[in-house]
Amino acid sequence: MILVLLGPPGAGKGTQAQRIQESRGLTHLSTGDMLRAAVASGSGLGGKVKGIMEAGHLVPDDVIVEMIVDRLAEHGSEGGVILDGFPRTTAQARALEKTLSQRGLKLDRVIQIAVDTDTMVQRIAGRFACEDCGAGYHDTNQPTKAAGVCDNCGGIRFLRRPDDNPKAVRARFEAYEAQTAPLLPYYRSQGLLRGVDGMRTIDDVTAEIEKALDAA
Repeated sequence: MILVLLGPPGAGKGTQAQRIQESRGLTHLSTGDMLRAAVASGSGLGGKVKGIMEAGHLVPDDVIVEMIVDRLAEHGSEGGVILDGFPRTTAQARALEKTLSQRGLKLDRVIQIAVDTDTMVQRIAGRFACEDCGAGYHDTNQPTKAAGVCDNCGGIRFLRRPDDNPKAVRARFEAYEAQTAPLLPYYRSQGLLRGVDGMRTIDDVTAEIEKALDAA
């Protein structure tokens, strides 16, 4: 199975992808994780995309497509994959179809996780993590039990992703609406698109996705 998860930043694509990966034995490919790893490595690709990501803009199609094609070849797409964060534009969607066709494969399902923009901006902008162990927290939804002290390791150093601020988050949502939202009618016309309510509980969203994957 080749599955695409669509949804704006913070919609829960990563969480749901991990669950589907475990239940269906698929390989989870996240463009966000790959890009952040490239930035952290200090590679040429990382330097190219760092400023773009921190400003909340989308990385150019040619960079993303090249990275995804390499990872599909590396992981063996024949075993089934979940694409999280790709495609983001119709140009990328067409490039994906071409890549899959060259391997005798096709896209099986596209799941759209729909969420409320204002709620998601607040959710994302409040995220922070322990610098020592990586444990994640949120200003209002999941603060540390003791102010300024990590529940997991007792560390007192915390960090926030540079692009997790209200201005950058809204810019990412605007970029999503402008460039990614057109994918919805594109995939709907092919009979591939299924929508789920991303504002429900994590378990409820998972159940909706599983039902959509099993639907004819």
